[in-house]
This record gives sequence, C-alpha cells and structure tokens, in this order.
Amino acid sequence: MTRYDDAAVRAPAMSLYLTEPVRGALQMGAFPLAAPWLARAPRGEGHGVLVLPGLLATDTSTRPLRRYLRGLGHTVWGWRLGRNLGPTQDILDGMPRALDLLAERTGSPVSVIGWSLGGIYARELARAHPAAIRQVITLGTPFALADPKQSRAHAAFRSRAHLHAPGWTPSWNKLAQPVPVPSTAVYSKRDGIVHWRSCIAPPSETHENVQVRCAHLGFGVDPATLWVVADRLAQPAERHAPFRPPTLLRPLFPAG
Repeated sequence: MTRYDDAAVRAPAMSLYLTEPVRGALQMGAFPLAAPWLARAPRGEGHGVLVLPGLLATDTSTRPLRRYLRGLGHTVWGWRLGRNLGPTQDILDGMPRALDLLAERTGSPVSVIGWSLGGIYARELARAHPAAIRQVITLGTPFALADPKQSRAHAAFRSRAHLHAPGWTPSWNKLAQPVPVPSTAVYSKRDGIVHWRSCIAPPSETHENVQVRCAHLGFGVDPATLWVVADRLAQPAERHAPFRPPTLLRPLFPAG
C-alpha cells in the first residue's frame, strides 16, 4: 500500500465537510443542465451494471446514475438490499446473488460501480468472483485508507460494528491490494468525507485514477463523473485503454 506523509493522514478540511450537503444539492440541481452533452457520451455495446450505494445510503441515492446508464443502453441494477449499514451478513450474502443473477440475465460479466463504501464491496466482489466481473469503478472510495483519521465517516461505520458479520474484517492493507479485473478510481480533492489520497492506487496497465471536481455527496450526479463512468463502460471487454476526455471537456478533469 502506498504510504503518505503525515500531512495526508488527516480528514478533509472542515470547510469541505460542512459544505458537503449544500455542494451536493447544487450539483443535483445542475445535473439536468448537463443532460444534452451527457447524452453524447460513448455507449459501447451495452452490458450488465451493478451499482452499490455508500454507507447509510440506499438505491435511491444511485437512481440518477442508474437512469443515465440505462439511457445509454446498459442493463443496470441497484443492489436491492435496503440501507447500507456496513458489511452485515444479509448484505454479504445478497451482493453475490445479485451479481450472479445479473450476469445470468445478461449472459456476460458485469461491471460493478461502488460509491464510497460500496466501492470497497465492489473490489472485494471482484476478488471473490473475478469471472463474473468485467471491471470495477469506484466513486470516492477510501480503499487505500492509511489511517481512520482520513475518513469523517469512520465513526458512523464503527458505531454499527455490532451489526457487521464477524468474519468480515479484512485489513486495510489487504483492501488496498490490486483487484484481478480492470479498475478505475474516480476521486475528488473537494471531497469533504474522505481524504482524496485514500481513494487512489498506483496506476498500472489495469488500474487508473481519474480526478473530478465534486463533493462526496455529488458523485452520483456530477457530469464529469458520469462521463467517466459511461466512457469506461463503453470499453471493449478484452481491452482497457486509458481514459481520455474529449478536448472540450478536459477542463472538467484536473491533472494530478
């Protein structure tokens, strides 16, 4: 796992954290304005996509993202497991079932998109069921957490530990290890919930990090994020080319 200096082992700035709800709401309001150019995103051949919500969220939070991807021709499912309270036994049992059902319905491996904690689930699904998963896309997911201080959601996660399955306690070092399928980590330096450094991994032939400018609560409606997701889903299954935004959209994707 990549190690960072002490300055990076901290939570996001308080100003980012306190403005998360407002910034997320503003991005939701601006979402319809981006619809015309989002409709021009790459489409590919269409395949199954499973979308996993973040901590304390439900499928309602991913509805705009799922609706958008369906409009591009994909068969898109929410996880249908209610509120994400952490790795409960029902959730750990239900996600592989949903994955298998969707793969059976579409007749091919499934792309899995996970928002925040949902991305950790997505990566662990890929380790356990690589043949059923085409790729993993994480949105503001702290899979490379170096210290609990990097997440302002850690206390909420720990407060529900009594609900979690006793056998699901992988170390953070293990969570940060590469997954056996192509993966894309979308992150934002404006994230007010988790430190952006905890959401990325060293680039490789099968992994890349893509920076956008949005709040943690805005990943599901942020136009730049949606474009990245559409572009990655349009990639042929047998090839994983690096993300390259169109020239006119490059300002939406800061480098470094």
